[in-house]
Amino acid sequence: MARLRYKDRWVRYSEALMEGLSVRRAAACCGVHKNTSFRWRHRFPRLPAQTRARGLKGITEADETSCPYSCKGQRHLQRPPRQRGHALHARGTGKDQVPVLVVRDRSGATADHQLSAASAAEMQPLLGAILAPDALLCTDGARLYRAVTRKLRITPRPLNLSAGIRVIAGAYPLQNVNAYHSRLKDWMRRFHGVATNYLENTLGWRRWLKRWGPSNTPRVGLYAALGCENRIQRLTQTWL
Repeated sequence: MARLRYKDRWVRYSEALMEGLSVRRAAACCGVHKNTSFRWRHRFPRLPAQTRARGLKGITEADETSCPYSCKGQRHLQRPPRQRGHALHARGTGKDQVPVLVVRDRSGATADHQLSAASAAEMQPLLGAILAPDALLCTDGARLYRAVTRKLRITPRPLNLSAGIRVIAGAYPLQNVNAYHSRLKDWMRRFHGVATNYLENTLGWRRWLKRWGPSNTPRVGLYAALGCENRIQRLTQTWL
């Protein structure tokens, strides 16, 4: 937050982030220039984006989703520009899409990571840092998850989604993480595309909103941006 001015308007801007306003609408609400709003948009969530749930335990679900690769805001493209209204219909994680790994346990603790490629080599250190040793990991039938769970010595519960199997014994589903994918993309749709350069901040912004839930206030959001965890705990009267 160094060198940011208009400190008397930071709480109002935190409220605009809670409301999910666009850069221009947030600028109008706070009485600042749109460039200032853009700068704040990507400075406020920077620290919350680095704060992810750790020690996920019990029945935990992991699955990846894809976001379109976007050069939004860039003036010098490394590819031909797309025509207005062009949509990406290809499935999977090709060169036009960016994979995002989402991990959630039954308590709602969430960690997500933007990946350069959906591979076991990239997922193993990420999952190893956030999963408890006694976690039971529910995934789809992808081979990479079998390799990761074997190396981390975590009990896997793979589901054969291609065969229509979405729940094993009524206790090991993937609906929790897939529902989070759906809510995340519905929430991001208001921005008409998120630049890939700022996707990590946007994911952290969404996690911040979900983490505090009903206890979230503009002042809590401001303290989260400043890294004042003790003040947040006093405001919410919880120890997370």
